[in-house]
Amino acid sequence: MASWLSTHRRSLLFLLVLLALGGMVTALRLPVALFPTLDFPRVVVNIDAGDRPVERMAVEVTQPLEQALRAVPEVRAIRSTTSRGSADLALTFDWRTDMVTALLQVQAAVNQILPDLPAGVRFTARRMDPTVFPVLGLALTSARNDPVALRDFAYYRLRPLLSALPGVAEVQVLGGRQAEYQVMVDPDRLHDLGLTLAEVASALSDANVLSAVGKVEERYHLYLTLADSHQVSEDDIRHTVLRSGSDGVVELEDVARVERGHRPEWTQVSANGKDAVLVNILQQRGANTVTIAEETRRALAGFSPQIPGDVELKPYYDQSELVNDAAISVRDALASGAVLAALVLLLFLRNLRVTLIMLIVLPGVISATVWLLKLFGQSFNIMTLGGLAAAVGLVTDDAVVMIEHIMRRLSETRDDQPTHGTVLTAAREMLHPLTGSSLATIVVFLPLAFLDGITGGFFRALALTMAAGLVISYGVAALAVPLLANHLLSRRDSLRLESVGPLQARFHRAYGSLLLRLLGQPLWTLPIIVALIVTGVVAYSRVGSGFMPHMDEGGFVLDYRTPPGTSLTETDRLLDQVERMIATIQDIDSYSRRTGLSLGGHITEANEGDFFIHLKPHPRRDVEDVMTELREAIESRVPGLQIETAQLMEDLLGDLTAVPQPIEIKLFGDDSRVLRQLSPRVAALLGDVPGVVEVFDGITLAGDAIEIHFDPVQTALEGMSPGMVARQTQDFLAGTVATQIAMGEKMIGVRVWTDEALRTRMGQLEALRIRSPDGHDFPLKRVARLRVIEGQAQETRENLKAMVAVTARIEGRDLGSTVADVQARVATLALPPGVYVEYGGLYREQQDSFRGLILVFVSAVLLVALLLLFFYERFRVVLAILATTLLSLTGVFTGLWLTGTELNISSLMGMTMIVGIVTEVAVFYFSELRQVGKPDPAALVRAGTLRMRPIFMTSLVAILALMPLALGMGPGSAMQKPLAIAIISGLLLAVPLVLIVMPAIYALLHTNRGGWP
Repeated sequence: MASWLSTHRRSLLFLLVLLALGGMVTALRLPVALFPTLDFPRVVVNIDAGDRPVERMAVEVTQPLEQALRAVPEVRAIRSTTSRGSADLALTFDWRTDMVTALLQVQAAVNQILPDLPAGVRFTARRMDPTVFPVLGLALTSARNDPVALRDFAYYRLRPLLSALPGVAEVQVLGGRQAEYQVMVDPDRLHDLGLTLAEVASALSDANVLSAVGKVEERYHLYLTLADSHQVSEDDIRHTVLRSGSDGVVELEDVARVERGHRPEWTQVSANGKDAVLVNILQQRGANTVTIAEETRRALAGFSPQIPGDVELKPYYDQSELVNDAAISVRDALASGAVLAALVLLLFLRNLRVTLIMLIVLPGVISATVWLLKLFGQSFNIMTLGGLAAAVGLVTDDAVVMIEHIMRRLSETRDDQPTHGTVLTAAREMLHPLTGSSLATIVVFLPLAFLDGITGGFFRALALTMAAGLVISYGVAALAVPLLANHLLSRRDSLRLESVGPLQARFHRAYGSLLLRLLGQPLWTLPIIVALIVTGVVAYSRVGSGFMPHMDEGGFVLDYRTPPGTSLTETDRLLDQVERMIATIQDIDSYSRRTGLSLGGHITEANEGDFFIHLKPHPRRDVEDVMTELREAIESRVPGLQIETAQLMEDLLGDLTAVPQPIEIKLFGDDSRVLRQLSPRVAALLGDVPGVVEVFDGITLAGDAIEIHFDPVQTALEGMSPGMVARQTQDFLAGTVATQIAMGEKMIGVRVWTDEALRTRMGQLEALRIRSPDGHDFPLKRVARLRVIEGQAQETRENLKAMVAVTARIEGRDLGSTVADVQARVATLALPPGVYVEYGGLYREQQDSFRGLILVFVSAVLLVALLLLFFYERFRVVLAILATTLLSLTGVFTGLWLTGTELNISSLMGMTMIVGIVTEVAVFYFSELRQVGKPDPAALVRAGTLRMRPIFMTSLVAILALMPLALGMGPGSAMQKPLAIAIISGLLLAVPLVLIVMPAIYALLHTNRGGWP
């Protein structure tokens, strides 16, 4: 190997330079996003079936669709929610399912059963994906307060501009109003002339004609013949002829007035207390979030001269801010970790040339790792960037160990002996333990390839980043570091480094004396082991459990719901009070509000909606504190308003994974009415649990309805059918869009309607005059009975079983202990026969993830054991190393306990990584025993003395490199903070364990043998 390295030294160093340069170029082109790109295994089918009652919807539409969709391959669960005239079916598939194929199969299954469903049923099916939510939101407000002009500007000017930007998938426009000509008919005049609303609408439609009626060929020319009587103005509409005869001509203006209005919509959108139009920008899969935001700002800056002077345009949500903040904070953590590592090397090695080698190697390894990320289709996100920051210490370890060994071998040479051969020979000696230690760290990531869910998707990206960095680091340490050392280091450098001062000598003697005493009585190790195990168990019992680490996103979503049937006007009045509360909180920068709409642009009931609240930059209070203050203010001052709060990414991930809240108690049974009677009792129990807030009993009622029940006999006596009467009633209440008039680039509808004052009360509806085919009129109440019926509750089913889900959020407590208290309370409830309880929500996701991560941990331990056995072929060595590794978990649990950090998927990942890191340190210890020959007590002490400096040095480098992440410097480091704390805590205990306890365990394992193996 030495001769091969010497021969190819130029090409190898040039390869390192190329990899570093390639990584730098790749870094400029790598997509930037908040999270790794995942295929969420969820498809949602939305059904529109008019205004059917819930019971009929469930039997005629929802249940047949459930049966059909259950047959779609790889469907794991189906949850349906049925409301009056609509239904939503959410299908959850197995992770790793091809979701493009799954969506097509879902659409095919619905289309196949559609002919068997009631006429008029329509559906849409879509994948649940992060790209269905906006990455950038713009709020437009106007001093003139013209909602039609504001929406037109957003829809016809801004939307085309922004849709053309690279990476943009869709631009949504929410709020404002759409212009409409409204023909307000006078029912008395209409009655006097013997006309109906339907006849007025038909006359308007027939009068506004522009169509091709055929072709004429004459004198070698072919002419298209157009019939053109299209209307272009209000005056044209006014003079539309309704009827002509011997009595003259009846025009529209004789029975109605024409006015400009807007299409009836039961939605309201505002921003910072003003009526607004919101523009949501959705990105394509794999697009660069930061680039989209930058291109949008650039496009708007160039377009600014064309923006009307009274229009103010401001972003109300910008995901790129969080992405940039996360990237900057992780970048700073990476840079500060690298600087701290360099200072440690300079402190321990006292040589600028050695530090120079590290400063050459580290950026090269990081840059080459970025190139591998591109090769594997990754992006810059909080997981990959966090992986790079966490890998700094591990990447440095390989080079440090190699340099330290080379320096030691150089110090053993004679003055007249050339250093060239010594350096390369030392590198060859170190290759075996270097390979074992690197593989021990890499193999712990292999089981993650088989982990599914959010945990697998997120941490596979981190594991891939770290594994790629370690592979590159191993290659550089084995090939490039010896070549650099051969050129830059001399025997004089090594002598200065290997000189032992009086303080170091005393420390070595104390260490040797302690270890020899322990090796002489290895049974003394057992109380130490027992004490460590007890400490670990106590610390573990004191550590709370969670799921995802808490991250301050700089904003949150507040979902709200007023009592069922509340009008849009009353809902708006209540929300005005909330807006005044928001304005008084100093930490809030801006907000936007949607009523009758969701943040993603979907239509909801008029009594539902959400706020997105954007906070000011730091320094300020934590987002959780702001959420708590606002929630408590609303609950005390607007008691009729039901709210739920969540940070946007938490809310987004909840929607994508069908996990709406941390606590979800699912009540199953055969009778949904029994479940709805039980759920308020369960909600009342939850309200008494400390830390549980925003409890929702799972019952969603539609607003009250006026039911028109026709008497078929009486209707027939009037010469009508119920359908004919219903159509005239609909014309009266909702109006009819008879035709459309072109105005520039948009089409404006012409609605035939009646004055609002004539249709605001039930008595007016009863007195509505219906015109029969023979020309006589009669009031509606003659053929129908009108009554108010209470709002119907939504029907929810999961896997074809009736279900009601009671949900709640947690505040100020960990997930595990809170759910344990909830389960204890629910267990006291006497359930009716046939009713049973399941726990879902974030808790269920946590339990599934923990099971997967524990399996990953066990697999990592077994893989490390197999690797060690392959390297040493001695079970005693393997058991000694594994015992030391597992004992170091006491440090992990103690560190989490003392820092108040939850045991979540991030800290569990750190616990798994400790297995590889401690094994790496232990392998280097045993590498000294292999070189000195017979492993007697003196050899064990000498191995510890020789490995003490590199162990202290590499561990301190790893700890300091992770320290910025552990301190939570910036929002991006929050995801890796528990991981960093777990690794640091484990390493702090692992160092004395490897140097003192592990040799004693090794000796203890030989007490049954007559001598050393």
